[in-house]
Amino acid sequence: MSKTNRFAVLAAFALLAGCHHAAKTPENAGMAPTPSSEAVATVTADDLDNPNSPLAKRSIYFDFDQYSVKPEYQSLLQAHADYLRSHPARHVLIQGNTDERGTSEYNLALGERRSQAVMSVLETLGVPATQLEAVSLGKEKPVALGHDEDSWAQNRRADLVYR
Repeated sequence: MSKTNRFAVLAAFALLAGCHHAAKTPENAGMAPTPSSEAVATVTADDLDNPNSPLAKRSIYFDFDQYSVKPEYQSLLQAHADYLRSHPARHVLIQGNTDERGTSEYNLALGERRSQAVMSVLETLGVPATQLEAVSLGKEKPVALGHDEDSWAQNRRADLVYR
């Protein structure tokens, strides 16, 4: 290759290099948009997610072989009823549970009565039945695995499971 050709090639490269400029890309290109603080407040303000809210408590406990809702749970169920009435798209599954004592059949029936009792209180407080479903888990879903009164007391409950 002659000196003239080399010079022409080098000049072409220099020209191309001098004309090249990087395309400007936004600093956050390829990243999801950051929600505004207003949107974050709206999303995280749901009382169901707030551990300090009464709605964080979702278990109603019962005495041995009983299914009547104790008066001490009235304010808790009122808070859940208020939430459900103001959020008609939300549904709650009420799971009735028992301790390990008794037959499976007996405990399934007792768990059903417990879930129905909680459902009845919520309906009385104005929650439409279409937002509620009551089921029994009997003794199949204990939260405490011990074989003493403290463990049994923790397992005699109805749990509110939001969907």
